[in-house]
Amino acid sequence: MKNERIILAGGSGYLGTLLAADLAERGCDVIVLTRNPRPREGAVREVCWDGRTLGEWAGLLNGARAVVNLTGRSVNCRYTPEHRREIVESRVESVKVMGEAIRRCAQPPRVLVQASSLAIYGDPGERWCDEGTVAGAGFPAETCLLWEKAFNESPTPKTRRVLLRIGFVLGRSGGALNVLGRLTRWGLGGRVGSGRQYISWLHERDMTRIFLAAIEREEMVGVFNASGPDPVTNAEFMKELRRALHRPWSPPAPAWAVHIGSWLLRTEACLALTGRRCTPKRLLEHGFTFAFPDLEEALREIYGS
Repeated sequence: MKNERIILAGGSGYLGTLLAADLAERGCDVIVLTRNPRPREGAVREVCWDGRTLGEWAGLLNGARAVVNLTGRSVNCRYTPEHRREIVESRVESVKVMGEAIRRCAQPPRVLVQASSLAIYGDPGERWCDEGTVAGAGFPAETCLLWEKAFNESPTPKTRRVLLRIGFVLGRSGGALNVLGRLTRWGLGGRVGSGRQYISWLHERDMTRIFLAAIEREEMVGVFNASGPDPVTNAEFMKELRRALHRPWSPPAPAWAVHIGSWLLRTEACLALTGRRCTPKRLLEHGFTFAFPDLEEALREIYGS
């Protein structure tokens, strides 16, 4: 992919920053589409877009190797009516305008990689979820359904299409692990709620490798669960996190306390109290191997413990 142009829409967040750095190291010309562009040195450029209307940015897609669409307002907030609207519209509108821009290209991008979320499966308890599992209930699942519906209804006939349902990405440079790590260091690293809710996690390095595989492998088409092969319960996850950070046993956080804490932090308790047990079935069928399939090893690499 050296010297080829890669477009990262909504690429100024945690995952986009990781992927941009990796692609730049490989010699790609990386263009990040963002609402608030800033000057950058090297192989990464930022270009303005609003995620809903065509503009000068659309011309950059012509002849590009790949487009990766990560756009979407953070779900780490209170689910007020206004925030719900912003969460859904930021996803749906960006998918629609990206599809329109690609269809207008004389030389369309070779592949479009669209982000989604494992939240589409709702909160199925201990049941395993693969790419064929039906969608669950609740606002996060309903958001994902609308997100993917927009993608399916915005065809790009000359461009290969991959949709990644992304799990809980572990890394020091961003994401929810930073919050959990701080709480654990403060002695608040006990299980959350019942502790039985599953966390389908993957190391950030494996996440970027999945994006790269989706870009490079022509045989990858359709929906893939972008998560590791060994999901664990919240209780198991917090135990391993305490071990990685050399912290002793911590008292559990009962559900009522999580609701109060979430209200104080202006977020939603469901983000911590629900989970899903997912398998990356199609990635494994396509021969993808994980660099960090074991949680203890992944956390050791992240924290250097």
